[in-house]
Amino acid sequence: MHLPVTIIGAGLGGLALARVLHVHGIPVTVYEAESSPTARAQGGMLDIHDYNGQLALEAAGLTEQFHAIVLEGRQAMRVLDPDGTVLLDKADDGTGGRPEVQRAELRQILLDSLPAGSVRWGHKVSGTRALGSGRHEVTFADGSTVVTRLLVGADGAWSRVRPLLSAATPEYTGTSFVETYLFHADTRHPAAAKAVGGGMLIAPSPGREIFAHRESGNTLHAYVALTRPQDWFAAIDFTDAAAATARIAREFDGWAPELTALITDGDTAPVLRPHYALPTGHRWDRVPGVTLLGDAAHLAGPNGEGANLAMYDGAELGKALAAHPGDVEAALTEYEQAMFPRSAEVATFDGGEDPGIDSEYNTARGLIDMITETGR
Repeated sequence: MHLPVTIIGAGLGGLALARVLHVHGIPVTVYEAESSPTARAQGGMLDIHDYNGQLALEAAGLTEQFHAIVLEGRQAMRVLDPDGTVLLDKADDGTGGRPEVQRAELRQILLDSLPAGSVRWGHKVSGTRALGSGRHEVTFADGSTVVTRLLVGADGAWSRVRPLLSAATPEYTGTSFVETYLFHADTRHPAAAKAVGGGMLIAPSPGREIFAHRESGNTLHAYVALTRPQDWFAAIDFTDAAAATARIAREFDGWAPELTALITDGDTAPVLRPHYALPTGHRWDRVPGVTLLGDAAHLAGPNGEGANLAMYDGAELGKALAAHPGDVEAALTEYEQAMFPRSAEVATFDGGEDPGIDSEYNTARGLIDMITETGR
């Protein structure tokens, strides 16, 4: 016998868990705060790794569907100095283990793989409480409740399930992204499009970086990273797009115009994305009937692993529950004891330790040396 599973959060991790449970015939319901699958944009591209994210999709029986949405050629990478000098221009030869997909398309594959009604939209959690004997009550913003004997928090950085297990809360990492989009790039923004190339651009320097991806539809999606306190960003009025753009661009005075164009020529208003993280090595004592996955369990600053780890968590939890049909606690213990050390591993760049944006070694040459050493 399998207990029904209640999942909070219909992100990639929660949906991967739901799909693996469905494959194994385990009843599951997912509660999601958003009103529908299209209630908001789902972000940009994700590189799905052959050592975690792709394994999760394999466990979900969705490998074929995954390959159908891969954007060919997007594993190409260019590394530029701030003056625009191209120090690395690596083509995508099809042998890389990190193919790129659009997050929204990947999420839709997972949603489409579930029976109708598996996801209950418009259910924003306002609180959770323990009822004893492994039972928990979830209260939603509309006043409705659900009681479950197996609760999984897949509800991200500000998880409402996490307080059942841990008092830890995310803290600002000291770095934020400012996101911009440039549409019809080859015709409307040719210099920036040439700088980015066919895949990813990285222009690093201590304390500030510009990343960009060539997404589907000839769109450039830029992530402008700055190490600044939150008060610094709070002084910028992001409701005034022109003023905010100009203020961020000033931090890159002297950079090549084809790079700063990714800031100044955006076709959308700049969006601030502060980075938060839970303590490294975050863990909790076993509490009957509840666990966490993904960012709810081990939120970290952007390192290319977040979505991959969330899906892998979901798949591994689903497999553990399927392997212990009469013993939920054995399944949760097995899952957590493997997840804790996995999520605490230091983020690396294909095996080489990332020095971090603040480091004096965070330069184009330093990045290339790391790539050369690790054979990427």
